[in-house]
Amino acid sequence: MTTQLSLNTGRRPDGALALTAVGEIDMSNAAVFAEALAEAVAQSEPRPVVIDLTEVEYIDSAGLASLFQHVERIHLLAGPLLAPVLTISGLAGLTTVDGS
Repeated sequence: MTTQLSLNTGRRPDGALALTAVGEIDMSNAAVFAEALAEAVAQSEPRPVVIDLTEVEYIDSAGLASLFQHVERIHLLAGPLLAPVLTISGLAGLTTVDGS
């Protein structure tokens, strides 16, 4: 069974491309997330993509692996539930992570 995940791409007021995820990212939907992430990174060249994870309640290692693949091209927004996971995983040391 696939876990509920909604993905939307749009432009922020500053012109940066943003990929917004809502729900949970786990092995059941990580491939969909990875595909949307790769597409957003390709579209935003040469600017980083803002990955808005403020409404993500859970992310497993499959979802984190997708983020690690693009660490040099992303800027993460995370809520209080996810920020510690991004720090412990090492992502916060490799890319910008802003809290909400």
